[in-house]
Amino acid sequence: MPEIDFAFLADSAETQPGHKFHVLGGGITRIGGRTFPLRHPHIALVVGLLVTAPETDREHELRIVLLDPDGHEVTGATGNLVARGHPDGRDAILTFSIDLWNLTFPAPGDYSFRILVNGSERKRLPLVLVRPDDPSRGSGSRGSA
Repeated sequence: MPEIDFAFLADSAETQPGHKFHVLGGGITRIGGRTFPLRHPHIALVVGLLVTAPETDREHELRIVLLDPDGHEVTGATGNLVARGHPDGRDAILTFSIDLWNLTFPAPGDYSFRILVNGSERKRLPLVLVRPDDPSRGSGSRGSA
């Protein structure tokens, strides 16, 4: 089964299959907002999917789910992808980004993105939503209003 080699949230990202990727503001783990529900205009999810040689040239289902602090689904998306193999039979890393526009976070708290491959959770990314006056807000925060 394909594994997640890396995954992170960023302000923006540009990826092209088989090439380097470009990221602005990578490593987002916290977002601040004065009022909730908070509508965040844009965030990018960057993923490097490690596909072994026997798994290349086959379709794999990818599902992304955003969970709220209570574990309920806020939003989600499912798609299929195919990693093309190398001529030398080596494993491949399929790098891609998903633009997430106008996400609405109902309340402050601990959210998480779940990344599932072929129905199995392979990665979970935490995302904390805080108010600016929240004392738990630490480094790595981004402001938003």
